[in-house]
Amino acid sequence: MSEAINLTKDPIWKLLRRVTIPASVGSLFQTFYNLVDTLFAGRISAEAIGAIAKSFPIYFVIIAVGVGIGAATNSCIGNLLGEKKDNKASLFIAQSLIFALITSIVVTLFGLNASDFLLTVLGSDAAGIALTREYLDIIFYGTFIVMIQISLNGALNAQGDTKSYRNVLIFSFFLNIFLNPLFIWGYGIVPAFGIGGLAIATVIAQSVGTFYLAYKINSCKLKKYLSIKCFIPKLILLKELFTQAIPIMFSMLFIGVGIFNILYFIGQFGDLATAGYGAALRVEQVFLLPVIGLNTAVLSIGGQNFGAKNYDRIRELYTKALFFGSSFMAAAGLILFFGAEFFVSQFTDNQEAIYHGTIYLKVAALIAPVYPVFFITTAVFQALKKPIYSLYLSVLRLSALPFLSLWYVINIKGGDYSDIFYTIMATNWFIGIVVIIFIGYFLNNVFKQKKSHFSY
Repeated sequence: MSEAINLTKDPIWKLLRRVTIPASVGSLFQTFYNLVDTLFAGRISAEAIGAIAKSFPIYFVIIAVGVGIGAATNSCIGNLLGEKKDNKASLFIAQSLIFALITSIVVTLFGLNASDFLLTVLGSDAAGIALTREYLDIIFYGTFIVMIQISLNGALNAQGDTKSYRNVLIFSFFLNIFLNPLFIWGYGIVPAFGIGGLAIATVIAQSVGTFYLAYKINSCKLKKYLSIKCFIPKLILLKELFTQAIPIMFSMLFIGVGIFNILYFIGQFGDLATAGYGAALRVEQVFLLPVIGLNTAVLSIGGQNFGAKNYDRIRELYTKALFFGSSFMAAAGLILFFGAEFFVSQFTDNQEAIYHGTIYLKVAALIAPVYPVFFITTAVFQALKKPIYSLYLSVLRLSALPFLSLWYVINIKGGDYSDIFYTIMATNWFIGIVVIIFIGYFLNNVFKQKKSHFSY
């Protein structure tokens, strides 16, 4: 039996290792999962890769809303565990599931009704829209499964358990390798669904993972306070989850908006430019995995320590997480830069697509060291229950500044394909430096207010 984790007392380096590594391994297999989907899409056609790439900013709505639910659940439960209020923490597990189901209905309706318009804006013709929707519609019908899964995972993360979701993602990866060819090309009584088979495989894998996480919740220490009565909707708790989740959802949505903006400008250079960029994004995600794991770790550790009023530990947590994340990404950037063409060529043999994907990866390598600033700072905002600052950061970094900059560079100055990514690099480094200067003032102000509140 593994040693229990104490998020409010164990050394920060030890906690970062024990919480980050399982989360990063899980994210690794999630990325492998996406890579497998891209590989199978490439076996269908180059157009299928383009369809998957263009579906991403729309599919990202599900991801964004799910992350909001998971982070809000993690933050609310983590703070309560730090305050030793286990009974109320258990209540939030049930209320989060209710919140997840309600939200999933809204997201499904949005996806089914807005996809045609959004794909048209991205430059898809009628055939491209039809192909992409074969995949997207099935994904949106399965939204409720994703939301429940992420809600359950948020409750486990708040207790320092990142291993359960890691197990889900590892199993889903291997299951997906079996299910993808089965549903894409069919076998026996199973018909061939083409690109829609990728979505069917995803929904089945997510369903299996959700049952496993429900079992883990039923086995955790908070289970003893969890009863049928907890599932009666309580507006005050749903409102708190809503208040915490909405800024995070919109923060994540702006990542989708940012990708949408980039795809809008890339689309001016043709479908193969889009396909190359889509393949390169998959590669970049692999190298971001430890940073994504750090985001989960900082949120989980920071949430409990904020509830326990261990403010110095939160400062230590931020500094050490940022040092590790930026150091890793600087090293990863070297690998990305020199291996760019090789990595992209693993997904397509189309030389034009490889050329465009290679350009993006080389510039992404130069952006890499600043990415941890945004992931870790966002996690601190959420842990301190100040998610609105995550929204401000996302609007500035992913929407307002890059869109205006890209519009000027491409449409006014007549920039080429590579100028899209050099512009993105410049905006990221500028905002990253501003965030590092800002975070010290932010933490001092929040901790001062908290101490003042408890002095009465």
